[in-house]
Amino acid sequence: MTDVWEQHTCLPLYADTDITELARYEPGTYLSVNVGYSPHDKALATELATTWTARAVADGRFLPVRSVADIDEARRKGLRALAFDLEDSAPIDGDLDNVRYFVELGVRSMLPTYNHANAAGCGCLDATDTGLTAYGRDMVRVMNAAGMAADGSHCSRRTGLDIASVTDRPMIYSHSNFAALWTHPRNITDEQARACAGTGGVVGINGVGIFLGVNDPGDRAARVRAMADHVEYGVDLIGLEHIGVGSDYSFDHEDFNTELALHPEAFSEEYTKYGALQWVPPEDLHTLPAVLTDRGWDDAAVAAVMGGNFRRVADAVWT
Repeated sequence: MTDVWEQHTCLPLYADTDITELARYEPGTYLSVNVGYSPHDKALATELATTWTARAVADGRFLPVRSVADIDEARRKGLRALAFDLEDSAPIDGDLDNVRYFVELGVRSMLPTYNHANAAGCGCLDATDTGLTAYGRDMVRVMNAAGMAADGSHCSRRTGLDIASVTDRPMIYSHSNFAALWTHPRNITDEQARACAGTGGVVGINGVGIFLGVNDPGDRAARVRAMADHVEYGVDLIGLEHIGVGSDYSFDHEDFNTELALHPEAFSEEYTKYGALQWVPPEDLHTLPAVLTDRGWDDAAVAAVMGGNFRRVADAVWT
């Protein structure tokens, strides 16, 4: 069985959320779970990270990790390794000292922006793209020093390119697909992918139907095949060592679709025109290795994409 490195997945963002849903991922999986995005502040993100960590320990099927060695320990014990990410820089409350604060809570990657401009830079849905601000550039440098990966997903094209130009450690696109295969503002250009690879980074392919172009509720297997298409495109474009997976599965998918329906202005027509969003759930993500094997991939190549490449980034970024 291939060990999976899931670089981005989402629980409902409430302190009383049932985190045992994460056990739908197989033992040995590394999980990066979102603990906040643009509407959230330090206090709420802190509450989520601390509460969920305590529940994970009490449950017994998870091991909160602070180092790559902890991930190895989790796998030896047949546990799921648990870390966190921030899907916008709003939770650091404008104070760069909070980057290290969140690293100590288990946050290992962060997006400067989520879809729309903020103090750090621009988002992928902004009509005007001015890239990272001076504050955003300082943020990337602080993240480098603190051991937190800078993530270009949901950022604007120029913001992503600016991250690559500023960082002195590998950056990532934790959950982004390729615009060359499916045109969507959330998908990244070949230029962005090459710049990410130039830092030593990894692009994580996601399983969101509207970013794959396969959003019919009945097309579960087709979504996995579409993920494989993006994996293979990325390997051809930037090399095997720079592609991974970050499915972006939303355990809160009902809440997310309700939010889309009630507040379409917070997103764009490119989110709302497809009907209810569909995702690749954990059970289907674990079939991706078999799809790649059926396409002629050997075990080493499958292992690199399903986990080895993001692990290499962690080795280079985490301190």
